[in-house]
Amino acid sequence: MDRPNYITPAGYAALRAEYDQLFATERPALVETIAWAAGNGDRSENGDYIYGRKRLREIDRRLGWLSKRMKAAKVVDPAQQPDRARVWFGATVTLVDDDDRERVLTLVGDDEADAGAGRVGWNAPLARALRGAAVGDLRRVHLPAGERDYEIVTISYPTG
Repeated sequence: MDRPNYITPAGYAALRAEYDQLFATERPALVETIAWAAGNGDRSENGDYIYGRKRLREIDRRLGWLSKRMKAAKVVDPAQQPDRARVWFGATVTLVDDDDRERVLTLVGDDEADAGAGRVGWNAPLARALRGAAVGDLRRVHLPAGERDYEIVTISYPTG
């Protein structure tokens, strides 16, 4: 990975919770089901066994991915941001585009991004364009649908 995997404390906690739930709850229950199904005889036509093995591979793959992401994570608390006058990791930004449409976005880690909820990944084109901007700045963003200009109206950070 050539760039740091920034993540908020809440985002890291969500990754950790998913890992713990898969590892401590789902995986052991699935292993038990597979063992039971294997004891029923012919495995070639045993749906519980076949589906269980497939699901176990999916869980193990997800556990490996979560483990790598947590190891690479650099937890950054936006409430501790010293420069609150500019857009940095964890900032909640209100933007206005050329058509006077307002958008409120929060810059978060790539693993916790959810565009529908207004959380934009730190390495997304929009987030990269906004980095370091201050209130009143105009930023041009190169999006798949074309270029757009945004004016930064407000910047806020969570409090401790």
